[in-house]
Amino acid sequence: MSGRVQGVGYRQFACDTARLMKIAGWVRNLPTGEVEAEAQADEVTLQAYEAKLQKGPALARVQQVAIQDLPVNPSENKAFEIRR
Repeated sequence: MSGRVQGVGYRQFACDTARLMKIAGWVRNLPTGEVEAEAQADEVTLQAYEAKLQKGPALARVQQVAIQDLPVNPSENKAFEIRR
């Protein structure tokens, strides 16, 4: 995600939203000022999650959410976490 997404609670928003939606994965800040996330769920749930990430928390100004399909990793933790 790019735009004003660091220092505005974006990672916590992404994590809380994913947990409510029963999505597995993680979110982290990048040194570029962007936020990166990896999420595993069914396609309908992921589309709904993407829509929420486009909006973000109140102080965020999301310019872009780039999506990349990755192979499912069954050994990945089934929870959602914030990585540092």
